[in-house]
Amino acid sequence: MKKDIIINSTANEHRIAILEDGKTAELFVETPGKDRNIGDIYLGRVAKVMPGIRAAFINIGMEQDAFLHFSDIGSIEEYNSLFEEDDDEKEDEIADGINNSSFQNSGDATAGNGEKTETQTAVRTDEREFHKGHRRRQAQQRFPQVNLQKDQEILVQITKEPVGKKGVRVRSAISLPGRFLVLIPFDGKVGVSKKLNSFKEKRRLRRVVRAMLPKGFGAIIRTVADGKSDEMLQEDLKDLVKTWEGIEKAVKSAQAPALIYKDMNTTSSVIRDLFQETVEHVVVDQKKLYKEIRNYVQWMSPDMVNRVEYYHDREPIFDKYGIEKDIQTLLSKKVWLKSGGYLFIEKTEAMTVIDVNSGRYAAKREQELNSLRTDLEAARELCRQVRLRDIGGLVVVDFIDLEDDKNQKKIYDEMKKELKKDRAKVTILPMTEFGLVQMTRQRIRQSVQLSFSEACPMCGGTGQVQSKTSTMNQIERWIKRFKSEKREYRLELRVHPTIAEYLSHGTISRLAKLQLKFFVRIKLVPDPKLPADEFKFYSVKQEKEITDQYK
Repeated sequence: MKKDIIINSTANEHRIAILEDGKTAELFVETPGKDRNIGDIYLGRVAKVMPGIRAAFINIGMEQDAFLHFSDIGSIEEYNSLFEEDDDEKEDEIADGINNSSFQNSGDATAGNGEKTETQTAVRTDEREFHKGHRRRQAQQRFPQVNLQKDQEILVQITKEPVGKKGVRVRSAISLPGRFLVLIPFDGKVGVSKKLNSFKEKRRLRRVVRAMLPKGFGAIIRTVADGKSDEMLQEDLKDLVKTWEGIEKAVKSAQAPALIYKDMNTTSSVIRDLFQETVEHVVVDQKKLYKEIRNYVQWMSPDMVNRVEYYHDREPIFDKYGIEKDIQTLLSKKVWLKSGGYLFIEKTEAMTVIDVNSGRYAAKREQELNSLRTDLEAARELCRQVRLRDIGGLVVVDFIDLEDDKNQKKIYDEMKKELKKDRAKVTILPMTEFGLVQMTRQRIRQSVQLSFSEACPMCGGTGQVQSKTSTMNQIERWIKRFKSEKREYRLELRVHPTIAEYLSHGTISRLAKLQLKFFVRIKLVPDPKLPADEFKFYSVKQEKEITDQYK
């Protein structure tokens, strides 16, 4: 698969697109006020401990407290799925010991009557005890003993950005990513990426890194370390240890809550993490940024420096590579397919729902075949859209109905194949009898759509506003409550201009009828700052707002 990284930079925005075979697969946007905060380290203060949900809330100085699950305290659990721990050699020794014991006693395995010998029973008992102990240790690692107290200071690192009304998610097991290594303070384990295939290279890297690590530190060896010299690994480790020493120094003088360490910006982190052998070109349209990236690559991988290119054509870089069209697509709920069908993507509070539609009539005798073709095309496109929009959480897809079980399996297999390209962790279930496919995708940052848009000030993001008639009825009920308690005759009413026009329209306006009905004089003031379904009443006599008193 051909991969390219295209970077568009302006004074107010950096946009980074990852292309796969010429199609936009991922998009990162960095704008002022929406800085990347994954990897940032804070000295926080425990605001609340909630044993019932095995979590604590940490005040790190943000608007909402950070969420810390007990499994993320003093543990590197989140990394277990990304690397192989350096325990495999010990487990091999234990397994060899058990196998050798069984082999040595195989001649006495059974007595003449077929009964088990005491030796074999003892070996199997030891084996069971070993596995019991291993499971017990795993459970202890997953849910460690937690002794957090309110107002206690704690060093935490952000692992997930805020989503909606939820604050950031953090862990207290700190890790510092470099180009070739991830440094893990307070943990002596050495792990290696599962994506490294060569057993000899894994052993070499483990041996080299273990020898150079300071006492008490652990590390994860990244995929890009494959084939790199000892000197390059040493240089990367030296920078990481220096960064950690700076963090330790900052913690001693800081007062919680405080930001202790700021990770790389989006552009730098993309180059650090994604610029690998599979990437053919990195194209940048800003000279200063181009030089910075080139200098970094020159140090990191001199053999790849010629892949960094400066774009100087007049045509905007995102137009040249067709990325701007994809950005417009991701802002739309409807995504058209080449077959004439389309996807309809709807985000709700709990999940994202994707509906697949044929878009045109198909003859009945070819209906199954046409539905299969549309569903297969939709499966490929929706997997791309999920990555492009960075949709996280629960996703439910409603495909066009297929009667043949084999065809349903083809859709499931196609989605599994496409989702292997996704760097985020994805779990997918087979198609149900209702033609639904359910999947969950790891949520790390906010959806890309939020970088280009914000909730409508009129509807609050719902897409609907209260009708003018309902708003007028609410105003009438408010006046009725007010008149039942007060003997005042002069009010000022502030509403959105569209509601003001609705109330004052006509020879005998709706507002005039309200004044006659309740025997009160109302001064109408249009206020464009107010939402269309809100209103404010002011008492002329009291010279203050009194809306909430009679709502």
